[in-house]
Amino acid sequence: MKKSEVPQDKSTLENTNIREMCYAVDENGEYTTELSTGWDPKTIALNNTLAEIDERIAAAKEKVLKNETSPIEYYMELNRMDTSVLAGYTGFWQWQIKRHFKPSVFQKLSIKRLQKYADVFEITIEELKNSNA
Repeated sequence: MKKSEVPQDKSTLENTNIREMCYAVDENGEYTTELSTGWDPKTIALNNTLAEIDERIAAAKEKVLKNETSPIEYYMELNRMDTSVLAGYTGFWQWQIKRHFKPSVFQKLSIKRLQKYADVFEITIEELKNSNA
């Protein structure tokens, strides 16, 4: 796209000093960079994604309150992680993390394991154990 055609639509960046760098072609046909405040299709996609993440967080919170899952699942969602990312940070296998989602298993976790989760989520063990989401 030409430098003059770089979108300057409204976006979540609009009220900040942050601009997105885009590549464009200048009047000499050379690639250059241009700053953009946003692009409507990208903003719509981002807002839809954020809404979906918020729904997953709310669903995990509800499951914790109903004692259907452990707070680990809630904090994982809250921190925008999945089991593979959480496994990378904790050193646990994904199947272990899924098992730790079970409230009965969570209640029996050692302090050492709970501390790994607390460190990743940047909370205390007490916040993790006594979480009502």
